[in-house]
Formats: sequence, C-alpha cells, structure tokens
Amino acid sequence: MKFEPKKLLKKLELQEFPQPDVIRLKYPLILCHGYGGIAGLIKPSPLHDPCMLLRKHAVTAFAPNIVPYARIETRAAQWVDKIDQLQKKYGFEKFNILAHSMAGLDMRYALSHLDMAPNVASLTTLASPHQGTSLAELVLKAPELLQEKLGDLFDWFGESLYPGSKSDAVAAVHQLTREYVQNEFNPSTPDHSDVTYYSYGACVGKGTRDPLTTIYKYQNGYIYDLEGKNDAFVSEESARWGEYLGTANISHLEQIMFQLSKDRQVKVEKFWIGLAQTLAERGW
Repeated sequence: MKFEPKKLLKKLELQEFPQPDVIRLKYPLILCHGYGGIAGLIKPSPLHDPCMLLRKHAVTAFAPNIVPYARIETRAAQWVDKIDQLQKKYGFEKFNILAHSMAGLDMRYALSHLDMAPNVASLTTLASPHQGTSLAELVLKAPELLQEKLGDLFDWFGESLYPGSKSDAVAAVHQLTREYVQNEFNPSTPDHSDVTYYSYGACVGKGTRDPLTTIYKYQNGYIYDLEGKNDAFVSEESARWGEYLGTANISHLEQIMFQLSKDRQVKVEKFWIGLAQTLAERGW
C-alpha cells in the first residue's frame, strides 16, 4: 500500500465547528408515537431515538409514552394530558407536534374535539393513515376467536407496559380501517383553523428501489395491490394530509429507528434532521 502523507494529513485536519448544527425552532417539539408497544421493550419510548438525535441539534424535543393499544379517543386524551404536563412544568406557550402513524389521528382528534388547538402551533404527521390502511382490514380477517385471544394478549401486554390505562387493541385496529377513517372519522374531525397541518408519507419495497425486511414483504405487497406504494404499514397516498412535504424512502419501523440496520441509519437520521430544519425554515 502506497503511503500518501497528504491524504493522511487531510484526514487529521480539525473542523472549525465539529459539533452538530443548531436547529432553532420557535416552539418545542413533541414526538407522539403510534399503535403498538414492542419498541418500548428495548428503548425508553418508541420515538426516544429520534428525540435524542434532535436534542443533539439543540432542538427542545420530548417523546412521551401513552397507552400503546387503545382507541383514538383514549389516546388523544392522554396526549392532551402530556402536553398539559409539559406546559405546566416548563411554561411553554405552544408546541410543534410530530405525530407518527396512528398518533396523527389521535392528534387530529385532540385538536378538533378536545380544545387543544390553543396549545399547538403546527401538526406534522408521518406515515399516518389519514384514509385508513388495508393492513388493518387484513388483520381483522383473522377468525373471530383468534382476534379475541390476540386482543386479550395485546391488552394485557399494553396494560403491563402502561399500567392504569385501559387497552382495547382490537377496537383500535377497527379505527384504522379505510371504512372507519373515511366514512366516520374524517367527516366528524375537521381541521382546526388556527393550526397548520403538514404531512410526510413513506414507501419502500414493492414499487420502489428501497429495501424491506423479509418478514414485512407480504403485507407490503398486500397494501401495494390495494393502495399503491407504502412503507409496509401505511400507503403513501393515505399519509397525505394538509400540506404534503414529501415522501421518505424508509420503512414504518425504520422511521422510529427500530430494527434499523447500520447501512440505513444515515438515511433515517438525515430525514429527521431535515424535518426539523423544514419546521425551522417555516418559522415554527
């Protein structure tokens, strides 16, 4: 191997500002997680890792936990409580909300029905099923007895992870179907005029050049055949709400930095940093 001192010295050069760039948001950011609690077994909260990444960039960010398996109404009330706690503790005037997956529906409900709008400047949803997801319908095709047993298991698991809150895993899945969201939820949940709504979608696997873990290929293909490109849980089209800010080529679980391979980490981190920068550029 040829010794090249110039290249070596170049690598040793000190950067003037080696720390992460500062992202200055006008309002703090609350990251709200979706349906499910598996990620909570290995990290403090499902969105803990993106939260800590943003804190490295001087973003005042929080990623609370709420009951993982429950109806929209139950989850929305808990998000309102978390926001109230943060407001009382720190005296923040308003918040930017980033809602992943089902949390996008939770937060829309809270803004429309629970008088939360005075405390919220913007709502950005990420891969939220604003038109429902055929994956929920696939789950509900399971025999009724199996649904009941699995529902009991998930309810027990959810209430063990988050004691003191009633889980209702099967009812929550019903609320994620296309029929429920389009025919019941959306007509009764108008956007609040005082809040700005943004959204991101995502797609990997079938119809794209981006990889997907093998165990999610069946559901990815199932959703693709009915709704088009998707992130293995929610279609790109269903994720559109308010002003659409773009499509991330990362899977639903990669978005929360769960089951994330090293070769995909840079891509995911770049997405989260870009999201915060976009909010900053828009004055939030």
